[in-house]
Amino acid sequence: MPAAPVHEPIHDYAPADRTVGTILADKAARIGDRTFLTAGGERWSYGDVHRVTNAYAEGFRRAGVARGDHVALLLGNRPELLWAIWGLGKLGAVAVPLNTAARGDLLVYLLDQSDSILLVAEDDARERVDPAVAAVPAIRSVLGPGELTAFAELPADDPPEMAQVAASDPHLIMYTSGTTGPSKGVVCPHSQGHAVGRSMAVYSGYRPDDVLYTCLPVFHANALWFTIYAALWAEASVALSPGFSARRFWEEIRASGATVFNALGAMANIIWQQPASEHDRDHRVRIAMVVPNSRELRDGFGERYGITVTSVFAMTENCAVTVLGPDDPPDKAGSAGRLRDVDVQIADDDGYPVPVGEVGEICLRPQERGAMMLGYHEMAEATVAVTRDLWFHTGDRGRLDADGFLWFSDRKKEAIRRRGENISAHEVESVLCRHPAIHEAAAVPVPSELGEDDVMAWLVPAPGTEIDYAEVIAFCREHMAYYMVPRYLGRLDALPKTPSEKIEKYKLAVAAREQLAELWDREAAGIRVGRP
Repeated sequence: MPAAPVHEPIHDYAPADRTVGTILADKAARIGDRTFLTAGGERWSYGDVHRVTNAYAEGFRRAGVARGDHVALLLGNRPELLWAIWGLGKLGAVAVPLNTAARGDLLVYLLDQSDSILLVAEDDARERVDPAVAAVPAIRSVLGPGELTAFAELPADDPPEMAQVAASDPHLIMYTSGTTGPSKGVVCPHSQGHAVGRSMAVYSGYRPDDVLYTCLPVFHANALWFTIYAALWAEASVALSPGFSARRFWEEIRASGATVFNALGAMANIIWQQPASEHDRDHRVRIAMVVPNSRELRDGFGERYGITVTSVFAMTENCAVTVLGPDDPPDKAGSAGRLRDVDVQIADDDGYPVPVGEVGEICLRPQERGAMMLGYHEMAEATVAVTRDLWFHTGDRGRLDADGFLWFSDRKKEAIRRRGENISAHEVESVLCRHPAIHEAAAVPVPSELGEDDVMAWLVPAPGTEIDYAEVIAFCREHMAYYMVPRYLGRLDALPKTPSEKIEKYKLAVAAREQLAELWDREAAGIRVGRP
């Protein structure tokens, strides 16, 4: 297999030195004056980042946080979220970044399951945060962003704990949706995010003069690892936006001087669907990482915007398994890229490898220590289940070609992916079944006009009741994150089941796709569900 091109030499670090503290201290000493982050009209240099995260470590220590403690962070795209993540890392504590849309039972579950002792939350989230905290006795206190910001004024010496932190120590718990069960907390060592950042900098050809723009949520691995850590390793800078807006997107790109951005889920299609403009090439962007990728988008972005499209295959549990780099052959457009520092086996349902070119489950194992999760927090059985036969089983299906490029096919698991969010069908169903008019529910993915999935739910009414679909949606809006709320609803007298009483989801998914035009559609009914 031919070696991948390396565009710029990077300042490398031995695997054992890949901790937040070690790398930030080195960057501050070598390139301290270089801009690392811009956000909200403010600028932070590499030296500033090291100092402010030291101060945040001191602030968390004064708040009673010690090595090994877990701290939940319910914060939007603000620099304080990154300072908190890295300040906790310097203490040897574990950051638990939460989806800012979490509410109700899901928020209680995340706080409780993560064993968090402290929560930092946005002020406008307190209405849903306070009842959740009351149900989780382990949470000692809640801090707002103002209290967090005040940490920056504290002493900024290197915390003594920083020297004791190992690359293999837990740094983050990042929640990914369950398939047939609750969301799982992925325990990520310090080294995992750095493995991603290194791969992206090397194989995507990022340079010190690049500006990596992100409007994706920093509580997700894509923005945190594939943009922020990638910039850290390229010794480039990050332009942080509060969130994605199709109307503001190109305006922010131009104002920030961005040269790289990532588009996850439907975002690339939404950008592409904007009206053509004489200003389509009025920008500095040279690379856009698009996931999922397609030949149409890669060719279209090149012709219309003059941008080279790259891509990856990755999960929160692992690293950049493949990277489609800017110099890879045009005929590989649409693939997830070439294998990078990871062994991949495509296996059948019994775990045996299939021939090159055939579709099967994507199984992997890294070639370097520290590039994958340590396991699922307090879920030993789930950890063992995905790591059988010395391979990590992704639950995704694809094929490898003779040149070592991976082509994604579909999902073997039941997760629904909507607008870049992985949605647990189990969690959607759990909320629906709490509605007094619903006896049983089954959530399945259906195609979205923006790419990826929309959520559809089949409902079995409770005896003697009638289901009011609009009222069900109102119930969902109150009890689940906005992106989980079903778009389509349908009624059945009973769910199809196997002799062992397992719901035959594949039958329901097929029926939903075939009947999509006839199902009740909340958007057609004029019911819009957005961020709280």
